[in-house]
Amino acid sequence: MIGCALIACKRNNVSFTYSPSSPKAGETVTFINHSSSGEDWSWSFGDGATSASKAPQHVYKQPGTYHVTLMVDNNKSWRAAEDITVYDTVPSFSCADTAFVVYKDYTFKASVYNPYNYKITYEWILQDSLVSVDGGVLKCYFTHPEDSARITLRLTVNGESLDIKRAFYIKDRKTNSMLFRTNSGDYRQRVFGDRAEGYQPTTDSELLDIEQDVEQWYNDSTFRLADLAATFPGIQGFKIANRKIYYRANGLWVANIDGAYKVQIDDKPCVAMTLDNADSRIYWATAEGVWHMPFVGSDNNKFITTPTLLNELKNVTKIAADAEPR
Repeated sequence: MIGCALIACKRNNVSFTYSPSSPKAGETVTFINHSSSGEDWSWSFGDGATSASKAPQHVYKQPGTYHVTLMVDNNKSWRAAEDITVYDTVPSFSCADTAFVVYKDYTFKASVYNPYNYKITYEWILQDSLVSVDGGVLKCYFTHPEDSARITLRLTVNGESLDIKRAFYIKDRKTNSMLFRTNSGDYRQRVFGDRAEGYQPTTDSELLDIEQDVEQWYNDSTFRLADLAATFPGIQGFKIANRKIYYRANGLWVANIDGAYKVQIDDKPCVAMTLDNADSRIYWATAEGVWHMPFVGSDNNKFITTPTLLNELKNVTKIAADAEPR
């Protein structure tokens, strides 16, 4: 009688929960077993899949409502059941960055649940500057501050198309500028690393008014154009930085300040030039426009960088660097 009473009193409170509470197709669902006892576990997930783990994980391939059961120790009396609703997985795209500014590279990645390996094509549509596209990966940057810069991803999955649209707030940011004087007026162009916005007319001309390249104070000494003519034949203007002289003379040249290792940077006639010490760059003007490249750093003044065209301003007579962020 005592043994029967003990058996009759044996109970197992079988129950479980799952996380996340609103799973999507393709998302891992973790089942948490709250049973008070037991050694053998029999799970049925309602889609034909089963598990013998105490606290299994499962991925539903399709949205829908599934009847999940847990039986403990193969005892039908020790059983718990619950319906789980799995929601549709909506394709999307995202960026690791959460704040956006002009002229900075961003990478957007598409997220598309495709359990049956359907053919997918990606078409990215944006009104700004595209860097590259590799299927579901977009690399781009924004050139204008906007409240709602829009990017659209057009997906075609198994012949069916869907447009995914997102809008982003793009902030402006300050940076240094280059100033140019031409026969038709003065211009400013902000420079963001390897990129620059379009040049705009400006009335801030103080730096251009004083800019000249016929005299420079460097390392407690004054260098004048006339004094350098013997060492640098044909010199028309110059700037000095890091013990190197950049000078105009039938093109643009670089040499050591003592005249050694003269190397021609550009053989086209150079009508104006300056150095931007903030970005360690040379800027010079030819008939084609304004060019730039990094300072030359080698001992023999050989360089491997390629001059880059900044703009196509014509008839530039002066160039100045404005290091004050604007």
